[in-house]
Amino acid sequence: MQTPSSSSSKLKINWLTTTVLVVFHLGAVAALFMFDWKAVLVASFLYWLAIGCGIGMGYHRLLTHRSYKVPRFIEQFLAICGTLTLEGGPIFWVATHRLHHQNSDKPGDPHSPRDGAFWSHMGWIMLGESKHSDTRQMSRYTPDLSKDPFYRWLNSFHYVPLVILGLTLLAVGGVKMMMWGVFVRVVVGLHSTWLVNSATHMWGRRRFRTTDDSRNNWWVALLTFGEGWHNNHHAHPNSSRHGLAWYELDLTYVQIRLLELFGVARGVKVASVTEPAQERQVA
Repeated sequence: MQTPSSSSSKLKINWLTTTVLVVFHLGAVAALFMFDWKAVLVASFLYWLAIGCGIGMGYHRLLTHRSYKVPRFIEQFLAICGTLTLEGGPIFWVATHRLHHQNSDKPGDPHSPRDGAFWSHMGWIMLGESKHSDTRQMSRYTPDLSKDPFYRWLNSFHYVPLVILGLTLLAVGGVKMMMWGVFVRVVVGLHSTWLVNSATHMWGRRRFRTTDDSRNNWWVALLTFGEGWHNNHHAHPNSSRHGLAWYELDLTYVQIRLLELFGVARGVKVASVTEPAQERQVA
């Protein structure tokens, strides 16, 4: 994985990714001049569906860490929701995150703030084309997903669900609905998720003495339905619950717990430690 600390001379702009990001950001700005409350409400619902269900429940806690189990059709539905974020296919996302845990804030971490705040936030996805686009390298970290025809297809055509959603919103609600439900919602979701890579390794409280710089950040947790309790997560990566204290709101875990109560989710893993002895603020 090429990072500034490892091989800056080999970094180059990923023009496709960068162009798409620029277009979406411009679209999000344009949508601000097309304000409509109905469009905002639809976008908010889709934000929860994509980030809270697709990323938090699907890509992260289910596919990456296998912290719980659900029937296959629900797992596939959550993975499709994950593609609506424009964060790549499930194999790419899971491989990147597993690599992050393996080398967190060390050489080889795809997005450590030790290589720069901008790099950790979005520079890593715009620069370099090594393991991010190498199918063999991704398969090394995702043997469970790479052997599944559904995930191989979804990883290759991860943009299809978003295109279908955009066309549906355009047909049903017009341009305003599409602009808010796709462009604004995607851009806000991207930056919220990227804040887990950047902000939660720079600002917040460290409850556990992990070997990386992970922190618990309450405002990132609010934006991401619980993903901001990042120090807790790095200390207990296989736990489906990230908010380990009573005051740490973790809506993604609430959703998983509800599925468990209705007999849909099973094998739900939860860290046994809920109130560690000490917690300190780190600037």
